[in-house]
Amino acid sequence: MQKDWLKAEKVLQNGGLVVLPTDTLYGLCASVYDKKAIDKIYRIKERDKKKPLILLIHSLEDLKKIDIKLNKDQAKFLEKIWPGAVSVLLSCKNSKFKYIHRGTKEIAFRMIGQKNKNLFNLIKKVGPIVVPSANKESFTPAETVKEAKTYFEDEVDLYINGGKMAGAPSTLVRVNNDSIEILRQGKVKIK
Repeated sequence: MQKDWLKAEKVLQNGGLVVLPTDTLYGLCASVYDKKAIDKIYRIKERDKKKPLILLIHSLEDLKKIDIKLNKDQAKFLEKIWPGAVSVLLSCKNSKFKYIHRGTKEIAFRMIGQKNKNLFNLIKKVGPIVVPSANKESFTPAETVKEAKTYFEDEVDLYINGGKMAGAPSTLVRVNNDSIEILRQGKVKIK
């Protein structure tokens, strides 16, 4: 299993795609810096091209790599809820990252903690990764690697088996300058 995670590092650094277990479900991953790999995710998932992707990060420092600037209150809120299964929509006006935010000028981030050691270390080494669920658009997310393979076959360079993963998706929250809006209650309940 450890070998697979080391292999994933090389695959992502070389523009490949990996299906791996995240903190919620199986995800279809690519490096945030590889536009071609991200375009391939949209193609093989048959995903709406206007729909932005979620990014996994390992620290608040990773937000700066995507040109996200937080005010004090935002940083305090994020430190309270992260790491954990809470995806947070943050404003990203930099057109350089339009291939991720798809013109919405918002990107959803989720911070992985050290409890998910392999995934945490992967992100720490390769940088933020995009990670939509491992399924075709409007189909059920894969609960096993076998199910993910029925969706993507050899379009994906590496599959990492984490056993059966069934559960709730992440909670989705939008954080603006001075407000917090809960868009979807998921694995973590936020009031």
